[in-house]
Amino acid sequence: MAGNSNNNIIAELKNISHYFPQPSGQSFKVVENFNLPVKTGEVLSLLGPSGSGKSTILRILAGLIKPTEGEVLSYGQLLSGINPQASIVFQKFALFPWLTVQENIAVGFEGKSIDLDMQKEMISKVIDKIGLDGFEEAYPRELSGGMKQRVGIARALVSDTELLCLDEPFSELDLLTAIHLRDEVLNLWLAHEKNPKSIFLVSHNIEEVVYLASRIVILTPPPAKIHTIIENNIPYPRDYRSGLFMEMVEKIQDIITSVVIPEKPTVEVKAELLKLPFRVDAVPRAEVTEIIGLLEALNDNQGRLDIFDFAGEVGKDFGRIALIVKAAELLDFIDSMKHEIIFTDLGKKFVGSDINERKIILNKQLQNLGLAKIIIDMLKKSKETKLPREVIIDELILLLPTENPDRIFRTLISWGRYAELFGYNAKEKIVYLDRI
Repeated sequence: MAGNSNNNIIAELKNISHYFPQPSGQSFKVVENFNLPVKTGEVLSLLGPSGSGKSTILRILAGLIKPTEGEVLSYGQLLSGINPQASIVFQKFALFPWLTVQENIAVGFEGKSIDLDMQKEMISKVIDKIGLDGFEEAYPRELSGGMKQRVGIARALVSDTELLCLDEPFSELDLLTAIHLRDEVLNLWLAHEKNPKSIFLVSHNIEEVVYLASRIVILTPPPAKIHTIIENNIPYPRDYRSGLFMEMVEKIQDIITSVVIPEKPTVEVKAELLKLPFRVDAVPRAEVTEIIGLLEALNDNQGRLDIFDFAGEVGKDFGRIALIVKAAELLDFIDSMKHEIIFTDLGKKFVGSDINERKIILNKQLQNLGLAKIIIDMLKKSKETKLPREVIIDELILLLPTENPDRIFRTLISWGRYAELFGYNAKEKIVYLDRI
């Protein structure tokens, strides 16, 4: 496959899987058997919630991370090390504080044999193109967030690579600055005067993706796989208020809701094999305070809430809100209908209760969860109703082999401590029963 001569494919991910080591000693699979070509002349976007593996995939494509399994191709040739055809704009600006704007941009030439006079000329052109004139000698501390990101974009463009990788580059900016910079980057690509030929965008912002991308790849929750690929044929320039634009946004919202909050969550195979008399679901990564905040917002909105509108209002990633929704639904506090949520009777009771009554309700609900039932039973059978953390972790690995056991442990113990069901001695790493 390394000899593929298809010049329409600028880069390609083939059978990519990647694992990250965990404190428990286990490896957590972030990406699984991922295959994706990046075509010349397209804006390709990966869309998914935070933590879905988007940035890992981008870094693998750019050669910053070597995948655990699989290969990366650049124009059909096997890539080893940094992708020479790719440059990256990061979310967090990634500027050197001791370098001026001009010097930060010059970092883009690192590893390239370009003489100093040519470098100066290229820096001057990109400074003019990105609107940094007058700031050449300024240091990052003197710049606004939007200006810092302009420097990051200029540094990526000055190296004249064919593939521009954007890792949520607008998410740290205010709304108006983000809109303006999106337009500038898009116009550079649309001009087709020179590089970049293609853009690889990572984002959790649906409107941003619909506005920029010609092809949209929707990811599953970890381990990341491709759920859906959408060809976005809305003509450029695009209008956020047009009917076509809003239809595309709604279509993607429906797909993502079905991915992140499925109507029928899958039962873990391991739990079935162990012939447990109840289902065992992983607990979503959500704090009790976030669940309560969601319920109170739902109460303030007459008991009906659109999670995408709510995510926009509170300035959070829709995936983060979806996890909180899944947690509230798991505890039987809400019901979801597509991307709208409503109260259950228990949810209404919970939100109308004082803190002590809330603890009692949550305590009871946790005792009904399959995962908590197993841990409670283990603690009851142990000496002094106490167990080391690693014993619980080992059980989580057995029950939920595809999940991150450390994250599940932290979440479940956090819920249990709020409800005064579980106690945890962090110094001795001991879990114990509190009140049952």
